[in-house]
Amino acid sequence: MKRRGMALVKVIGAGDIDLLLGVDEGMFDHPIRPDQARAFLANPLNLMAVALEGSQIVSFASGTILLHPDKAPGFLVNEVGTRNSHQRQGLATAVCRALFDAARAAGCEGIWLGADENNAPAQALYRKLGGEALTIVAFGWDGAFDDD
Repeated sequence: MKRRGMALVKVIGAGDIDLLLGVDEGMFDHPIRPDQARAFLANPLNLMAVALEGSQIVSFASGTILLHPDKAPGFLVNEVGTRNSHQRQGLATAVCRALFDAARAAGCEGIWLGADENNAPAQALYRKLGGEALTIVAFGWDGAFDDD
């Protein structure tokens, strides 16, 4: 656990379910689904780092360890988010660093994510974190890229 200003940054697990269940609306894309929150935190292949003010999550980064039969585990960053009221305070940087550290500690040798080509603030964050921008083509099925 580390402090970033007034916020406490930590990686959470199954014992921290109340943090997700108590999150105020608007932190995530949709309201928290208790069954999915429990399943996410219970699965050791899923990692989440959060910045807390008191018991409220004000920033988070989540990802999944990807296993392969022929190479070391990799890590896919699923999502990064910060409340509008807490942006530009270094919290996204802090939660991403905590998440990356946890992934590396779990043996992951590569970390990657996809970013919207029009999201300049996200791209600036990922460059600040040392990420290399690559151009890829993405394919989706069953509404994978729907915004809802």
